[in-house]
Amino acid sequence: MRNRLKLLRVERNWTQEQLGQALGVSRQAVNALETEKHDPSLDLAYRIAALFERPIEDIFDNPHV
Repeated sequence: MRNRLKLLRVERNWTQEQLGQALGVSRQAVNALETEKHDPSLDLAYRIAALFERPIEDIFDNPHV
C-alpha cells in the first residue's frame, strides 16, 4: 500500500528507530512499511494516524478508489 510515512517521519527529523519506539514496533517494521513491503494492521494504521495527527487517508492511499 502506497504511503507517506517516510516523508512524515523525515519532516519530524525522526529515525526509523525513534518512530518504531513511538509506535511500539521495531525499526525493521517501520522500514517494511516505508518501502511498502508490508501493509500495516488496522490498529497500527490508526496509531500512525494519531501520532502524526492526520486522518489515515492523508497517510495511506486507498487502492480501491
